[in-house]
Amino acid sequence: MSREAAFFDLDKTLMAGSSGMQFAKAARERGLISRAQIFRWGRDHIRYRIKGATDDETSEILKVARETLSGVAYLEISRMWPEVLAGILPRIYPEVLSEVHRHQDEGRLTYIVSAAGSDMVESLAQVLGMDGGIGTKYVVENGAYTGGLDGPFVYGRGKVVAIENLGKEIELDLEGSWAYSDSASDLPMMELVGNAVAVNPDAPLLEKARLEGWKVMRFDRLGRNLAIGGTVAGALLVGGIGGWLSKRRTG
Repeated sequence: MSREAAFFDLDKTLMAGSSGMQFAKAARERGLISRAQIFRWGRDHIRYRIKGATDDETSEILKVARETLSGVAYLEISRMWPEVLAGILPRIYPEVLSEVHRHQDEGRLTYIVSAAGSDMVESLAQVLGMDGGIGTKYVVENGAYTGGLDGPFVYGRGKVVAIENLGKEIELDLEGSWAYSDSASDLPMMELVGNAVAVNPDAPLLEKARLEGWKVMRFDRLGRNLAIGGTVAGALLVGGIGGWLSKRRTG
């Protein structure tokens, strides 16, 4: 029998701000990016928090990410994920996490769908107790990233491709499924399912949501408290990610 699912965008939907900024901080500490780059990304992060990102800006982000990863050891990037997740977890919106739990209680599968790297997205989904994370995959050869993509860039129409690929593996009832996002760039994903929810939407998405009668959720403050047992328990969960990744690589 086909199953229903709920798909959650990450940046400014499941979390406040950009996961890319947390990656940039960790990459800077390891010398993977320059001080000038981190300053520019910080400026862009503030602008993104205020008005979102255009398609051209997102393409530029992808270009920089590919250039940054090219030639870097897979193991080095993998060791960054606990630190990156530690920066993301305090920014999770409790209101959206409650939606995740509601869908789980009603028997739906729950997924994060993001342009961010697949390993990080899968790790975050694991920590939050979700069924999976769908992110952008990069080619790894001889233990290092080549800078090439291994599949679609999971942004815009790419999210539709990724969800449809998942649908080939497991039978999904998309008409009975849900999608959550803050940006009009995710309209292809939101129109793919029968139930769309606009979360802190940008102006074009808000206009579309009003036209279609979609639910709109608004809460622009940072999520400070996760329902995972407090700061200490959260730190323990993040610490366990390193072992999970090691087992994943060994497998």
